[in-house]
Amino acid sequence: MSVPPGTLYGLGVGPGDPELLTLKAHRILTGAPVVAYPKPDTGESFARSIVSGYLRKEQEEIAIEVPMRVERFPAAEVYEAAARRIAAELKAGRDVAVLCEGDPFFYGSFMYLFERLASKFPTEIVPGVSSVMAAGAASARPIAARNDVFTVIPAPLEDREIATRIALSEAFAIIKLGRHFMRVKTLIETLRLTGSCRYCERVSLAEERVMPLAEASDTAPYFSMILGYRGAEKAIRGR
Repeated sequence: MSVPPGTLYGLGVGPGDPELLTLKAHRILTGAPVVAYPKPDTGESFARSIVSGYLRKEQEEIAIEVPMRVERFPAAEVYEAAARRIAAELKAGRDVAVLCEGDPFFYGSFMYLFERLASKFPTEIVPGVSSVMAAGAASARPIAARNDVFTVIPAPLEDREIATRIALSEAFAIIKLGRHFMRVKTLIETLRLTGSCRYCERVSLAEERVMPLAEASDTAPYFSMILGYRGAEKAIRGR
């Protein structure tokens, strides 16, 4: 008699605070016999560190090592190899919970495993608290209201493209700052929007920093963003 396949779970584990893990994600995480997660080639897995206190010793772990380099690397090969290893567990009838920082489908690497495995095995996505929503809460200012258009903008885009996206929006979040921070900060100054922007760094973690963009230093880690508002909602503009 063949064994029913296991279920692949994409678990959003939130922006960093373990208490922001949803009840559903916690239930699946603690019950899954296999837990997989992305891991840089140097250092620990951030996704795993968020839930480390909930893991059980008897759970098997699959670390998906992803090189953290500026130059391109064979990403397809990394995910192909990870998909094969996870598929073997699923074929054996074992559920696999894949940890994803924030939300699995919001700029998450889980999509590459989903692409390779979802058509072959039962799959469920468990949404998580994204860093953008957590940053809005940490900044104590609503992100958008009524008919405001809210746009998420990756910092690696060219200045012209970023400026165009901002001009088409009442509210915006610029993510993936890192080495692009000073260039983006200068662009926002040129657009005369510095006063309506907040800088948010490592939100929900012990080292969280939230402040007006004008007070931010000249460097920023990858886990940082700028929240801006140029709409007409008084309840937002006044904060």
